[in-house]
Amino acid sequence: MILQKEMVQELLETDKYMPCVSLLLNFEPKMGLRKELDYALKINGEKLERMLLDSFPQDITRVVMNRYQHAVENLNYITHKKSIAIFLSPLVEKVYYLDMEVDEKLVIDESFEIRDLIRSKKENTRYLLAVLSAKWTKIFLGDRHQLVRVTSNVPDNVAAYRNEIPEKVANFSDEQKRKEILLDKFLLHTDNGLALLLNMYQLPLFVMGTKRTIGHFRNITRNGSRVIDYIHGNFEEETESTLLSRMQTKLDNWRSVQERKWLLALEEAMNVRKLARGLEDVWQAAVQKRGRWLLVERHFMVPAMHTDQPDKITFLEPENNHAFYIKDAVDDVMEKVLSSGGQVDFVEDGLLAEYGHIALIEYY
Repeated sequence: MILQKEMVQELLETDKYMPCVSLLLNFEPKMGLRKELDYALKINGEKLERMLLDSFPQDITRVVMNRYQHAVENLNYITHKKSIAIFLSPLVEKVYYLDMEVDEKLVIDESFEIRDLIRSKKENTRYLLAVLSAKWTKIFLGDRHQLVRVTSNVPDNVAAYRNEIPEKVANFSDEQKRKEILLDKFLLHTDNGLALLLNMYQLPLFVMGTKRTIGHFRNITRNGSRVIDYIHGNFEEETESTLLSRMQTKLDNWRSVQERKWLLALEEAMNVRKLARGLEDVWQAAVQKRGRWLLVERHFMVPAMHTDQPDKITFLEPENNHAFYIKDAVDDVMEKVLSSGGQVDFVEDGLLAEYGHIALIEYY
């Protein structure tokens, strides 16, 4: 689309390229809701046009609405993401596909606030719960209100593995040893099934069981870095409603659950050398589109400027008026990670102090 030369010049001479439109919309075409999505986009388009005409000239409104129509017509309906963010102005048209549910909203303001986008993320209290015993394993997908049984690709009963253990001998001590070996064998297969589920759902994991069973599990698991907490007890006869009630304490303090999950993920990424720490390293990884998951302290902001190398920046004092001044390099990093399909989460101030207040888990 071509703007009149006078209009472009006027916009370029303005500090803010008003109006700046931000639309957040849940968007899951894979669920077969194409008609509903098209209708939501149509309604939002009509609402946007009314809002623009109330405050801006027709010429500006037409330019922004043309950008909106172009963005809508070119949406990717085969995406596996959960929502979209559309940012528009007379000079800007950007669409981000996000792996998160959002509180839907349409805002017209002076600027695009990438932080507002992250804050619009809905709290997700879903988790995996593995209930272990010496006889069987049950795995649930849970939230605050229910537990739903899920299955992996491995048997969930110890009887399936009896023939893999040497025949018992008369000696009692050997029989006891055989039971221990059988339990480890069973839990090892359970752990393999858990790994597949964790890869599929990317959720916090809780494990319930007796001290003995959990002790065996902790000795053999390769998913220990994904376990948020172990809950001890004998749960063989417990109903799903009772198991859910035992989870309520954890759910009532969900923020600490999330923080535990995040710190474990950082440790795991650092162990395999797939973690960028501190703004300079994080910026470089983000520019190179290596960012899978960015964690940043809520109020961490840093002014900076570009250098002659696109993947490097230099920090500045806030009052600096350099032509290539970046008001907040952290916002730029968040935008780069989102635009390349990554995820962004805020954490409480101080939680990432040892990581330079910002850390990026790279793809691996």
